[in-house]
Amino acid sequence: MTTNESQNVKKLRRSKGWSQEDLAHESDLSVATIRKVEQGGSVRVETLHVLARALEVSTSELFTTESPAPVVGDESNRQHLAELRKALMPPVGLAATLNELGPGDDLDTLQRTIGDGHALYHADRYGSVAKMLPGLLRRAEATVAATEGEDQQRAVIVRGQALLLTGKYLVQVRQYDLAYYALAEAIRLARETGQTLSAATGVVGMCWLLLRQDRFDESEQLATLTASDMEPVISKAAPGQLAVWGELSLRVASAAVRNNRPDVATEARRMASTAASALNTEHVDYRTHWTTFGPVTAELKAVEDLSIMGDARGVLRRADDGLLSQKAVRNFGKPSSNNWDRHRLDVAKAHVAVGSHQDAMDVLTGLKATSGEWLKHQAMARYVMGDILKKRPRTLTTDMRHMATHLAVRG
Repeated sequence: MTTNESQNVKKLRRSKGWSQEDLAHESDLSVATIRKVEQGGSVRVETLHVLARALEVSTSELFTTESPAPVVGDESNRQHLAELRKALMPPVGLAATLNELGPGDDLDTLQRTIGDGHALYHADRYGSVAKMLPGLLRRAEATVAATEGEDQQRAVIVRGQALLLTGKYLVQVRQYDLAYYALAEAIRLARETGQTLSAATGVVGMCWLLLRQDRFDESEQLATLTASDMEPVISKAAPGQLAVWGELSLRVASAAVRNNRPDVATEARRMASTAASALNTEHVDYRTHWTTFGPVTAELKAVEDLSIMGDARGVLRRADDGLLSQKAVRNFGKPSSNNWDRHRLDVAKAHVAVGSHQDAMDVLTGLKATSGEWLKHQAMARYVMGDILKKRPRTLTTDMRHMATHLAVRG
């Protein structure tokens, strides 16, 4: 937490005439936590959400620009992504780029490769995705250079799809600057070739990236503007149009609820539910929208709001009920593994909040068994495990030791 953020909390508290004890009472946090915040100690973003609600400001008002802390421990990622960085962002000179493109490829083959990449991504095989992307990007760019006319137009469209996959992967593994470049380039190519749905899909990813960077205002504004431009006639819209509009509405809601704008979030959730109801199934087509979208996904994200607002019992009440029941999932179809797994992390967090630490461990153990690689990249998983360890018995269980090692969490 920066010095300016701590000063902002202190200033807003004093403007209300509150003591630290008053703010602790209004936010349902401990006085020790308030003191830690105001002294510039490290706290979770979720704690800042709670303080913003108590102080009746947007969370963004607590963030300020300051010199960043040194980045330590990123050396391995730089090495692992060296080839992808070369393919995505080659050196540019006065006359040319230093990029060995090699031969082009058949467009149908490229599209099948992109489809395979999405399948690997959703199977949490991130290492395989990272290995395939450099060659895919180079072949896609070479194909654009080697074609003309309508074939070149189609090649540009396919290259944009390859960049969307690249952006999706890079956001997931938290390589945000690289992800921004991939998504921005994908949006540009889609706009230039008249592929409105693909461009809007890129915007969905861009809003996710902004959300990951705590840029709540920008994420909400971008998603709102794009959703307004894309708003379909419900009775006539194709599934892809409904899904993109619904995904944009989810992004509006996710940004707004994190930014202490619950009324905006509620209306955006309503629009997402409208799109999901019109689809009446979980729909997936990575050529027309970001990920799986439908009634179950919309409900998962509504429950996520409860988690962000600290309503642990509300999360647990709805975790396996209604649209999230096994019967509903059978009827409407499964959401994406990432969205479902994120929901299960919300459930684990809620169990910790109400003191059910073994139930939380059971959820984490299940996620490790089905989505172990994905779990490593989730900050919330580390927070939940850290909270469990604080309440641990004197001797750690085998499951606790294995999970702490898997998530690189120290007791």
